[in-house]
Amino acid sequence: MIPRAIAFTAAAAALLALGAAYAPRARSQINAMPSPIPIGVSASGSTSTAWFNDPSSCQVMACQTEQGPGGRLTGVHCVAGKLP
Repeated sequence: MIPRAIAFTAAAAALLALGAAYAPRARSQINAMPSPIPIGVSASGSTSTAWFNDPSSCQVMACQTEQGPGGRLTGVHCVAGKLP
């Protein structure tokens, strides 16, 4: 009776190992690296604006330079929106 239990346990362990070996691996579907494509630039006075498009997410983005006192560049401000 004991050899039969051992054989059953060994067969069950072998089946579990086989199932684990052939089970599909989990893969992330998240694209963490958006790839915006520049689509246009403009300048007016001392301010510049650049437009970008990310075709994979149907998103557009506009980035504009910001100036502080004395006309010094203090940063870039971007806004994004989703295309219909």
